[in-house]
Amino acid sequence: MRFLVLIYHNAASQEVWERLTDEEKREGLKAYEALDRDLASAGELVASSSLAPPETGKRVLVRDGQIVAGDGPFAEVKEQLAGFYVLDCDSLDRAVECAARIPEAALGLVEVRPTQDLSVFLP
Repeated sequence: MRFLVLIYHNAASQEVWERLTDEEKREGLKAYEALDRDLASAGELVASSSLAPPETGKRVLVRDGQIVAGDGPFAEVKEQLAGFYVLDCDSLDRAVECAARIPEAALGLVEVRPTQDLSVFLP
């Protein structure tokens, strides 16, 4: 079963990150490298990535057949999506166990959601 793990950061986690020395930041990123390596060796890692800041992206709408890609407005939120994992695990409990190893789980927020195919929307 596949799960999407959404990693959010907030002002508190960003403040902690900014106070770290470069060496401490490198050490912190090693937690991700270890998690990626362990998940890959277990055959549970489908994909993972950090995300660039929201203001570097585009909002996309299609209206009257025309594509409209704009810069915002972006909602003022306390937490921003910072990265993700797609995992292939045996259970939600296992996905939660993996998500708990993500450093943001201690300061920010990590959400685990099962994926589903589009057939659930059919009558």
